[in-house]
Amino acid sequence: MPKIVFLPHAELCPEGAAVEAKLGETVLDVALRNGIDIEHACEKSCACTTCHVIVREGFDSLEESSELEDDMLDKAWGLEPESRLGCQARVADEDLVVEIPKYTVNMVSEGH
Repeated sequence: MPKIVFLPHAELCPEGAAVEAKLGETVLDVALRNGIDIEHACEKSCACTTCHVIVREGFDSLEESSELEDDMLDKAWGLEPESRLGCQARVADEDLVVEIPKYTVNMVSEGH
């Protein structure tokens, strides 16, 4: 079973986390299932960028992003070549190391 290491994030997981993932599960769903409350303002429909993550290791194991995801990512803050939307990036057979960016385009978080 693949693992995802979430790097420390000051608010969402200050200590970081290493969790198990199921094949085909999205990075966002893995995070939420493990108490890492990554924002997802569009309810996982690929219509916003609040679940933007950066896949630091294992990026090449993910399926390529769709044109719609790429269009949405163009609006994300801190975009990097290894950026993905957490709601679209599905776990394959390799472990991942994921960074949750400090900022999202949603300045007023739903959880605050």
